[in-house]
Amino acid sequence: MADRCEVQLAYAIGQKYPVSKAIETFGTIKKSQKQIEDFAWSLMDLSVAGIVEKLDLRKPIYRETARYGHFGNENYTWEKVMKL
Repeated sequence: MADRCEVQLAYAIGQKYPVSKAIETFGTIKKSQKQIEDFAWSLMDLSVAGIVEKLDLRKPIYRETARYGHFGNENYTWEKVMKL
């Protein structure tokens, strides 16, 4: 759908769902913006509880993420590419 993308989600205290969401494709779009957004937003429940569940965030892995960082390590659920 695009060669490159960045997803932005913004949450506010007390809100179950994002108050803002956006996708930037840096000019690499191959499908319509609507198709990309519809696909991306359908991949998982974007509620706070949905993200905690899908990314398995209740297990204590903070020592590992603090030591080597939390981006770029394919052992973390949030680094895996999701496909339908």
